[in-house]
Amino acid sequence: MNVLEALKARKSTRAFLDKPVARECIVRILEVARHAPSGGNAQPWQVAVVSGEKKEALARATEAAFRQDGVSGMDYNYYPLEWQEPYKGRRIACGIQLYESLHIGRKDKARRLEQWVANYRAFDAPVVLFFFLDNSLEKGSYLDFGMFLQSVMLAAVEEGLATCPQAALGQFAPLVKEALGYGPGTVLLCGMALGYEDKDAAVNSYRTPREEVESFTRFFS
Repeated sequence: MNVLEALKARKSTRAFLDKPVARECIVRILEVARHAPSGGNAQPWQVAVVSGEKKEALARATEAAFRQDGVSGMDYNYYPLEWQEPYKGRRIACGIQLYESLHIGRKDKARRLEQWVANYRAFDAPVVLFFFLDNSLEKGSYLDFGMFLQSVMLAAVEEGLATCPQAALGQFAPLVKEALGYGPGTVLLCGMALGYEDKDAAVNSYRTPREEVESFTRFFS
């Protein structure tokens, strides 16, 4: 598979097979992703690979915290405090696609809640990656990290694996940091579900649309 094919094949997967991912496979992914560019070659990424009982225990703790207190907040604002168009409309359309694929109606609050809670289990993927950044770094390192995350996801496609980058996995940063031994001097950027796609799952059957190049590009000469 070439890079162009991998870019089109990558998608956010929300149902995984109960099949372990070999450690050697994860190392290969990170081995190539580490070549992502970064300003001044800072290489700001720190990665925690969580699986097995540690992953299950952390998922249980996060889910319990959410059910008791709701979202506790991230180390930074991932989303705007007030959505504007066209971004608001795109976000709403994305949610509609998700719930329609599962045949969950707008008024079915119980099922909507349970689908949201699945975020904190990383959709039952066998592996979760958590990504940390030193809090002394600035916005440029966030850009660098984005290129690293994309590199991880493309490498996963090459390995026959599926991913879902998840801001939701950063919503209980103190809990995650304590569980994994990361100190207050770090920023938990996000998590990522990693595993083999359940291709029979309805939630994996749709693809979100993308804007045409002409809608976001201006050429100057």
